[in-house]
Amino acid sequence: MAGLTEMRLPTFYLCHGGGPWPWMQGPLREMLRGLEEGLHAIVRGLPARPRAVLVVSSHWEEDVFTLTAADAPGMVYDYQGFPAEMYAIRYPAPGHPALASRVQELLHAQGCRARLSPDQGFDHSTYSLLKPMFPQAELPVLQMSLQRGLDPAAHLQAGAALATLRDEGVLIIGSGMSCHDRGPGLEQASQGFDDWLKRTLAGHDPEARRDALRHWERAPFARLVHSREDHLLPLMVAVGAAEGDAGTCVYRDRLMGRLAVSSHAFGL
Repeated sequence: MAGLTEMRLPTFYLCHGGGPWPWMQGPLREMLRGLEEGLHAIVRGLPARPRAVLVVSSHWEEDVFTLTAADAPGMVYDYQGFPAEMYAIRYPAPGHPALASRVQELLHAQGCRARLSPDQGFDHSTYSLLKPMFPQAELPVLQMSLQRGLDPAAHLQAGAALATLRDEGVLIIGSGMSCHDRGPGLEQASQGFDDWLKRTLAGHDPEARRDALRHWERAPFARLVHSREDHLLPLMVAVGAAEGDAGTCVYRDRLMGRLAVSSHAFGL
């Protein structure tokens, strides 16, 4: 990409809420007002305006890291049980095929397999975050999949390959949920895991942080809050791209009054 920003952009691991919540009114929207306000604040606090956004989706898995490569990606309505009009919403951000090719090259250069998808659209990992952050959908957006197997080390490596994009105006966001399970009795478990996550991400030893994340299953209550780690793995890409930057908790709340969740910035 031509030109550099005056300041390096931070990376983020952000909770994306539930389904198409930014388009809704009622209890779900009200429950996520704190998240919405936090997303607005993130945009206001950026050191430079992004030229493009790269979102690592927790709702898209492929055999290799895969990138949206259409000029105008469509919509993937990957949720159930919402009103009919929620299956006609649009977030019409342009794609960025040239950036997709560059990301693929960066990944290949660091030994990460990657491919381009001209057909994949944006899922709610992407548009439910970006609608509050950039409501005009004016910035080019690139979505990246997870790699099947959900190996933390592979996703940390992929993030490290993308770190240079931060100097090129690309805002890197890992989109997930720090506590994704929804069963009863998770108040203590979600709080314990979230406390561990906050301490770990704020650490000033980047190798110790990466090691802790490679072995995240050893954390308190880890498998109770992530019986499947798809919503945690986008964090690994954000941390890999963060290099030595310490983490800052930028959002913390209790969803449904029970589940402790948080979002984190690196280099902010």
